[in-house]
Amino acid sequence: MTAPAALNRDEMEAFWMPFTANRQFKANPRLLAKAEGMHYWTPDGRQILDAVAGLWCVNAGHGRREISEAVSKQIATMEYAPPFQMGHPTAFQLANDVAGWLPKDMGHVFFTNSGSESVDTALKIALAYHRARGEASRTRFIGRERGYHGVGFGGISVGGMVNNRKWFGSMLPGVDHLPHTHDLAKNAYTRGVPEHGASLADELERIVSLHDASNIAAVIVEPVAGSTGVLIPPKGYLERLRSICTRHGILLIFDEVITGFGRLGSPFGTSFFGVQPDMITMAKGLTNGAVPMGAVAASDQIYDAFMQGPEGAIELFHGYTYSAHPVACAAGIATQEIYRREGLLTRANDMAGYWADGVHSLKGLPHVIDLRNLGLIGAVELDPLPGKPGLRGYNAFVRAFEQGLLLRVTGDIIAMSPPLIIEKQHIDQVFGILGAVLKELG
Repeated sequence: MTAPAALNRDEMEAFWMPFTANRQFKANPRLLAKAEGMHYWTPDGRQILDAVAGLWCVNAGHGRREISEAVSKQIATMEYAPPFQMGHPTAFQLANDVAGWLPKDMGHVFFTNSGSESVDTALKIALAYHRARGEASRTRFIGRERGYHGVGFGGISVGGMVNNRKWFGSMLPGVDHLPHTHDLAKNAYTRGVPEHGASLADELERIVSLHDASNIAAVIVEPVAGSTGVLIPPKGYLERLRSICTRHGILLIFDEVITGFGRLGSPFGTSFFGVQPDMITMAKGLTNGAVPMGAVAASDQIYDAFMQGPEGAIELFHGYTYSAHPVACAAGIATQEIYRREGLLTRANDMAGYWADGVHSLKGLPHVIDLRNLGLIGAVELDPLPGKPGLRGYNAFVRAFEQGLLLRVTGDIIAMSPPLIIEKQHIDQVFGILGAVLKELG
């Protein structure tokens, strides 16, 4: 059954929308009905330029026939296969495809259904890894303020976004947080990686001294914090975290749900920054957003630690009904082939300079207090309206949509992460519309 092009208020009530002001939205809905290339279309035919790749995920652009054909073929052949004590060829093929983008000693991939599940999976693997090695006392996790690691209880526990945490009680015990790396006083209007703030990583040493390394399982950070408003790590920061973790036997987890699959101009943030973690979480660009799927890549050292018991014993008591779902695997394989064939995972390198020029062309416009960029990510931070935090950002989001541009806002920060197929004329259009919107804002 085809959904109606226009919906009345009663027809919208059944759907409790996520991360949305439901009453506000349903009073004045913004609906999308079609997508292709760099654009969406509304039910009434208005074209909307997508400056956020759907939700950081449609890296190869919308409407890729290769993916839809692969999904259709897989559904017709085998729509589902059980993942426990059974397998199917596409799962192993996709795991090899993903491992091919990663450092050679990170060759083991565990499939999930979302970034949230990937984070919870990585945290569980970290606990079980230390237990398998006889260090079961290592149960504490270290996240970071303003970090986003999905919406599972593990993810919000190690995450550091206040509204994601405050409603849900005590969450996981034994979690500490590093300070975030955002320093407007020293790093405002930086193009690329900021100069100041590497020493913030040294706070990890204080936390280790407080709890003792023998009680700490893992540190988890996003190489670039995305959902909190594009917070780019200072030069040397990730290297320091890696060094401290290695010195104390603590696992380092990179949450690459956003930075994975070409967003920075390299397959993953680990290769872009030259810093190798022990595990990588991913999702979004894994299937180009076509079918929900996530994954955790683990180092050989972690995987091998589980492979020491009897061969007939289950090594990790964890998984999901839809782990390595055949349809998701088909979408993932087709997506990886597009990335290879079109060179999309390094294309951001070619466009990054022009993109940075566009981002920083907004300097001096009303209410803009910072601009930042890296690869094909950009952010515009706005001065909040007195007593109404988030309203100025929301107003910019709505006005941009009305003028044919889809943005992402978090509070008063506008975040942009376009499909990797973006061309210079699209970049001109993004910042032309956004510049006009900013000039009109009150």
